[in-house]
Amino acid sequence: MGAAKDVPVQIYTMPTCSYCRSVKEFLRDAGVAYQEFNLEHDKAGQAFMKDRGYTGLPVTVIGGEEIVGYDMPRIKAALGLV
Repeated sequence: MGAAKDVPVQIYTMPTCSYCRSVKEFLRDAGVAYQEFNLEHDKAGQAFMKDRGYTGLPVTVIGGEEIVGYDMPRIKAALGLV
């Protein structure tokens, strides 16, 4: 699990998003540090979403891989946790 802690992780969320909360809880439980962008107030996060045309949440960026939605198999694979 050491490799998972070495890769930068960002997550784009909204407070009302239950899938966002689930992914954040998974990351915390796995000991993975992450940077959160709360789209309710974060203008840079809003621009990121708009520029890429993303409408689903959460968007989890692991290293350079952007994962849209609650895709735990991809999130675990990107973290090397499979």
